[in-house]
Amino acid sequence: MKKLPISVCLISGAEAHRIGRALASVAEWAGEVIVVLNEEVHDGTEEIARRHGAKVYREPWKGFIGQKNSAADKATQSWLLNIDADEVVSPKLRQEITALIELPATPRAAWEFPRCTFYCGRWIRHGDWYPDRVLRLWRRGAAHWAGEEPHARLQVEGSIGQLHADLLHFSNESIARQIAKIVPYQAEFVKRRAAGGYALGVFALAVRPGWRFLRAYVFRLGFLDGWQGFYIAGLSAFSTLTRYALVREARLPQGGPP
Repeated sequence: MKKLPISVCLISGAEAHRIGRALASVAEWAGEVIVVLNEEVHDGTEEIARRHGAKVYREPWKGFIGQKNSAADKATQSWLLNIDADEVVSPKLRQEITALIELPATPRAAWEFPRCTFYCGRWIRHGDWYPDRVLRLWRRGAAHWAGEEPHARLQVEGSIGQLHADLLHFSNESIARQIAKIVPYQAEFVKRRAAGGYALGVFALAVRPGWRFLRAYVFRLGFLDGWQGFYIAGLSAFSTLTRYALVREARLPQGGPP
């Protein structure tokens, strides 16, 4: 298969159990594959990456934004594509990317596409999780990673186009694993809001979680995704409630009762 002038960039921790699937989806057609691997990882991730032709760089953890920018800085091809270790470029998305890159010229600096998640035995195609458009393809030099940890966001200089095929997302292996992520992923949000004196009233604690459930399950048709759709809507509400409750907890006086 003809190699395209594209650098596929991944950042990775201990992902030996699933990174191979991600790399196999790009290895045959990407001109370059770059993996920035956490320096303390020794589970076989590096060996799997190298078997798929990736260039592996071991680095200390700098946060999602720093790590993603480090991977992008190492790219040598005209285009960059970022994927995660739990994602797969579908054949249809590869075809769209190939057609785009082979055009004589395109006015767009970057492109986004939908991401479809496989969760608890089902592809989720409604609710808050779909189409879940992600901005991951850009011309080298036209964008960099910014945002607030842990939510890295691609900041683009120029216009953005849309592709239609799905990036496949094999998110959490279990409900327990997903629940375990809720508090760590809220840490930066809680720290900023607690330090900034962010006002929290009944709206944040009561109305926001309820709205998140209604939006996901009713207005965005999450009920069409079976019990998984109901659970995802409920989990979204719980995650929102937990986020704001953690802010309130962080403002409590330290120590025991007087």
